[in-house]
Amino acid sequence: MKTALLSPSSQKKKILLEKRKKRILVIAGPTASGKTSLSIALASALGGEVVSADSVQVYQGMDIGTAKASPEQRALVSHHLLDVCDLSMNYNVAMFYESAQNAFKEIVLRENVPIVVGGSGFYVHTLLYGPPDGPPSVPEIRASLEKQMEDLGTDVLYERLQLFDPVYAATISVRDQHKIIRALEIMTLSEKRVSDFSKPGKLQEQAYDFRCWFIYYRREKLYPRIEERCDAMIQQGFLEEVRDLEHQGLRKNGAAAQAIGYRQALEFLESPQTEADRERFIAEFKTASRRFAKRQFTWFRNEPLFRWLDCDEHSPERLKEIILQDFEHNDF
Repeated sequence: MKTALLSPSSQKKKILLEKRKKRILVIAGPTASGKTSLSIALASALGGEVVSADSVQVYQGMDIGTAKASPEQRALVSHHLLDVCDLSMNYNVAMFYESAQNAFKEIVLRENVPIVVGGSGFYVHTLLYGPPDGPPSVPEIRASLEKQMEDLGTDVLYERLQLFDPVYAATISVRDQHKIIRALEIMTLSEKRVSDFSKPGKLQEQAYDFRCWFIYYRREKLYPRIEERCDAMIQQGFLEEVRDLEHQGLRKNGAAAQAIGYRQALEFLESPQTEADRERFIAEFKTASRRFAKRQFTWFRNEPLFRWLDCDEHSPERLKEIILQDFEHNDF
């Protein structure tokens, strides 16, 4: 079926409508690529406010291990969607989408620029294209599946997901407890596989003009940066942070307890905590962080709206200049 071509007048009208859309900057990139410092520099130059697109920074107290913006940084620039819930709440992408849309409206009303910052590919994609299809959660079914996971183990439910929806199961791992439960819940409620639901992709229906950038270091430089940051987090008291969060119920929150670093720290705290255990924890923390960065590269390669900027080729100041010039002058 052929798509009808727009007349010259219709095309002109469409361009004018696009120009009237409020622009939103989106800064993505792998962990340890410098997104936070760049976003603050951009916000200071544009009169911007940062909207976090991180699935773990929403939790109060999960500060060091998530590299959350510091109080000093937040004093310089307003930040949104940080510390919005405690560990008793299971935050999800639908809640994030609604909260982010509300933040956009508030920021635009103040005539400021929303600047989305984050490395959670699924959250960023949802912002750009809208929340995924699927029935709303039903507490009784969710509770039943959570009980099954507790009684039978994650492996059994993941194998069930692999049996019924191998396509979707291949996109997650056995560690993604929350996603496994949600997938089984969707299939129970809809009698359809998760992979049967279409992936949202209608950017033209969005209310904003998103300018999307992916900043990165090449892996030979990024991986040492990641390892150095892991060491710095431990020196800053990361293990003490996890001990405090454990008392607040971290283990009961499946998504938060599986977050990079936190899962490895919880396993260490369960161990005899010998020097060998500590060395194992540090090695596993760094390995998990590197693997997460690799997954971020893979995800954003499949996001066509993002233009990539190599931090090895550009100084932080030049990165800022390139993005500002495009934001202020370039019309697609």
